[in-house]
Amino acid sequence: MNILFLSPGFPAEMPFFTRGLAQVGAKVIGLGDQNEAALPSMARQHLSAYLKADFSDVRGLIAMVEDAARLIPIHRVECMWEPLMILAAQLREHLGLPGLTVEETIPFRDKEKMKQVLDAAGIRTPRHARATTADECRSAAEMIGFPLIVKPIAGAGSADTYRVDDWNELEAAIPKLRRIPQISVEEFIDAEEFTFDTICFGGEVLFYNICAYRPRPLISRILEWVSPITTALRNPDVPYLAEGKRMGWEVLKAMNFKDGFTHMEWFLKPDGEAVFGEIGGRPPGARTVDIMNFSVDADLFSGWAEAITTGHISQDLGKKYNAASMFKRAQGEGRITRIEGLGRLMADYGEHVVELDLLPLGAPRRNWMQTLISDGTVMVRHPDLATTIEMIDRFATDLQIYAE
Repeated sequence: MNILFLSPGFPAEMPFFTRGLAQVGAKVIGLGDQNEAALPSMARQHLSAYLKADFSDVRGLIAMVEDAARLIPIHRVECMWEPLMILAAQLREHLGLPGLTVEETIPFRDKEKMKQVLDAAGIRTPRHARATTADECRSAAEMIGFPLIVKPIAGAGSADTYRVDDWNELEAAIPKLRRIPQISVEEFIDAEEFTFDTICFGGEVLFYNICAYRPRPLISRILEWVSPITTALRNPDVPYLAEGKRMGWEVLKAMNFKDGFTHMEWFLKPDGEAVFGEIGGRPPGARTVDIMNFSVDADLFSGWAEAITTGHISQDLGKKYNAASMFKRAQGEGRITRIEGLGRLMADYGEHVVELDLLPLGAPRRNWMQTLISDGTVMVRHPDLATTIEMIDRFATDLQIYAE
């Protein structure tokens, strides 16, 4: 099977999906805006061909792909990066290939249309409205009531997302959003936050996963001292999570999602009500696929590739561990000067640490507002959830990175 894969070199997970496709026997034709020589070596080594394109010239890009398809038959068009999903759908329609159409893709990219689709299916979403002007933001706030979340209609993650508790905070947030053409104004849901991640084929869920966020991503975006933790749960089938899992299946059906990865976020209120957050027709970012891999002790990059090319996954994807990631932010500004607490932590938990990636001494500290990965990554796993939480919490509190 020949797969046209958009942006094989970026973001950071894409080379692993490129490799996964090649590992299951697909011939991968990369389509990107980088020079081929600039691609990460993993991506470059697993491509059968590469097309360099200008993503802003959609008409020219489609013509180029149609010309290439006359020489090399293309059987699927795949895209795992949210900004290019509409383009991928346009290419499928021009080439007459299976997968999400433009009409089906738009609700994955437009948070307001997404919620309208789910409202029509009877799925509980936060009260919501679209706003394109400051006055429309104010009108939406008056209709929905505080507290609110304001965020980009076509955003990803929690970038440019603000909680506002009153009119003064709304007026402070509006100037920060002026460069964004369309805003989603939503009811703030005070609850725990989880994911529901799937790999599907033909509308059938071949694999699913639930992660717990601690704290909520919005808090991690606001408070610099926080060390964000994501835990892939060994047992996603506990009664406590049943409503969210049930809602996940209903969302997939309502969104008419058939093939590939999805990443849904949802809320569990103290009274047990599950409330939808948002869904992407793509894998989770921030190295979440890695902790999912550590949880099942398998390779979901190639598992996804096998699913979309054969309709099944041959790997054993039974959950064996709880796996958790923690991203550490340095204290201070400038270059990394010292790391404290690591020796004791590794003495206590080293056998359960599956990933340790800290910036070296002398490296410049990263801008915590621009990257969730920050200045250090730690991943641990253990069959027991309480032990997993204890370990990752110790790394979050006792590991310290300093910059000057």
